[in-house]
Amino acid sequence: MSNAETPTQRRSPSRTDLALLMLGVIWGVNFSVIKVALAEFEPLAFNALRFPLAAATLFFVLRLRGPIPLPKREHWAQVVFLGLLGNVAYQFLFIFGIDRTLAGNASLMLATTPVWTLILTTAIGQGHHAATAWLGVLATLIGMVLVVVGGSATVGLGEGFLAGDLMLVAAAIVWAVYTVGSQSLTRRYGALAVTSWTLWVGTVVIVASGAGSVAKTDLAGVPVMAWLGVAYAGILAIAVAYLIWNYGLEHIGAPRTAAFSNLVPVVALVTAAIWLTERPSPFQILGAAIIILGVWVARAARVK
Repeated sequence: MSNAETPTQRRSPSRTDLALLMLGVIWGVNFSVIKVALAEFEPLAFNALRFPLAAATLFFVLRLRGPIPLPKREHWAQVVFLGLLGNVAYQFLFIFGIDRTLAGNASLMLATTPVWTLILTTAIGQGHHAATAWLGVLATLIGMVLVVVGGSATVGLGEGFLAGDLMLVAAAIVWAVYTVGSQSLTRRYGALAVTSWTLWVGTVVIVASGAGSVAKTDLAGVPVMAWLGVAYAGILAIAVAYLIWNYGLEHIGAPRTAAFSNLVPVVALVTAAIWLTERPSPFQILGAAIIILGVWVARAARVK
């Protein structure tokens, strides 16, 4: 077989990179979108409305590919557990956390997920990481401290953002546990199938828990912008984003795909500054830079 690349093969990485850049923008803008929508919806109602859109979109995509695959019976319990962990526990921490802090803070707290994943995989013996990886972990933790406590008149402990920041740190840890816990299933069935199954499990619980909140909401009086936020956060930020992420995993591998998520907090901070007029303090800007650098160093380090 010739080692020469066909024109299609040469174009694929550029197409994939462009898709992942778009993913970074989608996720980065999503923090501000949610903050705006939460001014009209209670957190539980917002989740109960956006998750069915995401679940239906992924169902439609899987159906277009052919018969929808299902897990074997012996894996049902694991799928249900991961669905409750990654799409119920995580989403409760995420939505209530972002409701209690700034969009920029939220993006930075969640950007630490790869660091918690690295710590977890080391703890359970799935990898031995170079010293540079732990240097990245230390830098990320220092950056988190600067973001949380390095506030000014607009950002800081005195403004009551600590609870939201800590909830989002917990969300990042929960997502790391979900990521590591789902590896065996994704190797067997593929990331898209496992993501869809766990999302469907989570959607049932999220809709049930938010039904009362939806019933109390004057849906007819909700502005169009808030409804667009529901659609954006459900269809784009969950369903389409998961599809792009899996496309990246298939075409350029996990390390290069993961690297693009470093763009998310940058987009989120810029969007929040322009749209929501969030003004981070100098300490927070320094902390943001350290977090992004720390995550990049931790990801780039070699794993044995």
